[in-house]
Amino acid sequence: MTRETPVKPTLFRCLAVAALASAAGSPLTAQMAAATNPTGVITPDAIYQHLSVIAHDSMMGRDTPSPGLDMTAQYVADQFASFGLKPGGEKGTWFQRYPIYQMQLDVENSHVGFMMDGTDTHLSFKTDAARWFGGIPTEEVHGPVFVIGGMLDEEEINKLDLEGKVALLVIDFAKLRDGKFRQGLLAIRNTNPTAVVAVSSRSDTEFAGRLERQSRPRTVLQAQAGGETPIVEVREAALADVAAATGLDFEGIRTADGLVTQDLASLMIGVDLKQNMLEESSAPNTIGILEGSDPTLKNEYVVYSAHMDHLGIRSGQADSISNGADDDASGTVGVLMLAEAFAKAETRPRRSIVFITVSGEEQGLWGSAYFADHPTVPVEDMVANINIDMIGRNWPDTIVAIGKEHSDLGETLNRVNGDHPELGMTAIDDIWPEENFYGRSDHYNFARKGVPILFFFNGVHDDYHKVSDEIDKIDTEKMSRLISLLYYLGKDIADKPERPQWNPESHKKIVEGA
Repeated sequence: MTRETPVKPTLFRCLAVAALASAAGSPLTAQMAAATNPTGVITPDAIYQHLSVIAHDSMMGRDTPSPGLDMTAQYVADQFASFGLKPGGEKGTWFQRYPIYQMQLDVENSHVGFMMDGTDTHLSFKTDAARWFGGIPTEEVHGPVFVIGGMLDEEEINKLDLEGKVALLVIDFAKLRDGKFRQGLLAIRNTNPTAVVAVSSRSDTEFAGRLERQSRPRTVLQAQAGGETPIVEVREAALADVAAATGLDFEGIRTADGLVTQDLASLMIGVDLKQNMLEESSAPNTIGILEGSDPTLKNEYVVYSAHMDHLGIRSGQADSISNGADDDASGTVGVLMLAEAFAKAETRPRRSIVFITVSGEEQGLWGSAYFADHPTVPVEDMVANINIDMIGRNWPDTIVAIGKEHSDLGETLNRVNGDHPELGMTAIDDIWPEENFYGRSDHYNFARKGVPILFFFNGVHDDYHKVSDEIDKIDTEKMSRLISLLYYLGKDIADKPERPQWNPESHKKIVEGA
């Protein structure tokens, strides 16, 4: 029996499944069992059993790093071993561990400086400046100012060249949840400014909260130190002298109907961020490999991935453990089910299959970034990545496949999906392009290395990143049909003589542009 609280099926789904059962002349239950069980292992009950371990309170929310995460990694490794996979980690183990550090911003010795005509305005991170996101440079960075404000237009921003300049960002912070603004912010970062300094429109209370939070210890990757553009925000009230000297009307720029840009080379900004290391630790990726059957093609790999981490424990609530049943215990279980299905199939695929559960996704795609930069099999031999993140909720008959338009994997998926109508599962194109989900899960780190990807995702819901993301809300029957589709898809890719191919424009933008 399926242990679930399923989403109600659509009328179309009900009619379609009924028609299939009638056409086949066999009971619906028998047909669905065959559909969701290509090798006898992908079943709702098996999915539930794995979920009940990975999303259990004993895993303590699987934060990165944490004992619960390590227990989850070991559970995945034990399953891989029981399936007969080969360890794909470092030094003959199932694991690849990457270094992470607990750091704290040194607010006493950090500052933002505004310099014009021999007059300096220095803002302290104790009172008037706050780190927003981005990197922390190893030394002070500075440059002439280029003002960007108003309504952020991604297309227009992409035409700018801010190399060597500091972007002074003047926007309405109340609009930060708007997808267009987020895309605009990403575009600004991609123009390679030396730093981004945002004139904050937050209330005094909100800004005080930013000051308090920036002093908290945070966990970071070593690779992030000094790497990314620093992005800070400063209190507008502290810039009265700067506004008077430059003639900048912050409120007018902020409320403009369109994009506002202004080259202001007479104003220089310097950003100096200091931090202290409090602790060094590490976190795991778990990797198993099924060797292919073809003497030549077995040296190429199809990669299935999902992230096994979540948000850990959130104190101050009656239920304080973020179990992340959908995000992303569901994807992790998908990788386990696929590994078992391929391992127990009568014939092995021609190419080898890598099954990897990464950590640190919630922190910024850490585990997949480390694996992509330190692969345990050659990245140039990875022919495709199928990434699975949040597949247990929302529609029972539909899954979003992000990245279809960027390679011929989209055509392959459409064909395989059409070959298996009995699954009652339709993979559709990205319906949320403004949310940039393409850059927000682990497949992106494979894509930037030149590996064609497909990302399977059912979208967010009311329990996203809340402690209420629990097992009893997962539709395991839906998952069994979707995982079966991913099995057929991976097998097709692994057996095909030719490697998947990028679309040239997408390769130029995503791979060469990385």
